[in-house]
This record gives sequence, C-alpha cells and structure tokens, in this order.
Amino acid sequence: MRARSFSHVGITVSDFNKAVKFYWEVFGCPLVAAGDTPPSRIKAFFGVDAPDPTLKIGWIRAPGGGVMEIFEFKPQLPLEPVTWHRVGITHISFNVKNCHKWHDYLVSKGVEIVSKPEQSPRGHWFFFVKDMDGNLIELIDLRIRHYVLNWLGPLGGFLFRRGMYKKYYE
Repeated sequence: MRARSFSHVGITVSDFNKAVKFYWEVFGCPLVAAGDTPPSRIKAFFGVDAPDPTLKIGWIRAPGGGVMEIFEFKPQLPLEPVTWHRVGITHISFNVKNCHKWHDYLVSKGVEIVSKPEQSPRGHWFFFVKDMDGNLIELIDLRIRHYVLNWLGPLGGFLFRRGMYKKYYE
C-alpha cells in the first residue's frame, strides 16, 4: 500500500474571510469550497468543549494544484509561536520563480517578512514570511530542481531508495 499523492495541509485561522482574501490577493489562491459544521460534530470530532461552538471550513487551491484547508473555530485558542526544534508542523511553502521579485512584491503588499532571500548550499533560493495570523510561509525557488522533482521525482525516489538514501529505509 502507498499513498497516491499529497492531498492538502490544514491550518486554523482567526478570521475566515481575512484568510480567504489574504491567500487570494497575495498568492492567487482562490477559495474553491466552503461550509459550516454543526456544533455536535465540532464537539465530538474536533473536541471543542464550548456551549455553542462554530466552525467554518474552506478549501483554497494554489496554482499547480496544492490545497490548503482552512478552519475558523469559535471559540479559538491563540497561536503558539513556531519553535523549529519542537516536533510538529512548522510552515507551509509555495514554489515560486525569482525570490527577490517575490520579496519586493510581498513588501509592497505589507506582508510581514521574516527573512531576506538567501541561497542554500545546493543552489536554490528561499525566504520566510508570515500570514495575517503569524503562520510561517516559505517561498522557495527550486530553480532547475523544480522540473527535476516534477518530472523525474518518481524515478529519483526509486533510485535514491536503493542508493544514497538506502540507510533511511533499513
């Protein structure tokens, strides 16, 4: 058994409409579905212990097919700052072309910039920003690796499992 593909990432936001607007206006990711959840399901499935909880769920699709599921719970708990060495999810990432142009564009949009574009030892460029709630977003320009991963990813995975990354599968 193996997964067919990556499906989506989910984040909880403080304001559903602000999140939809942010991801559309900044990254061109449209809302493709939305719905409200009955209080009984919010309590039973999500474990929210409140008298009359509400939950709006939406699906935002990124260019290229990635999907982000957004949740707006009421009541809600505050964001906990990311600690890189704490086990758990740290950030989401968008593949982009030309990090420097993206950096300038995001500055012009008033997006909070965490770091300036920098080049990794392997040649790709990346930097971090925060969304309206402080969730970390990495923008990464994989350069030629984007095409290698897109078209040769399955072959690379096959070869690397048997070669240089074999020790991780033992």
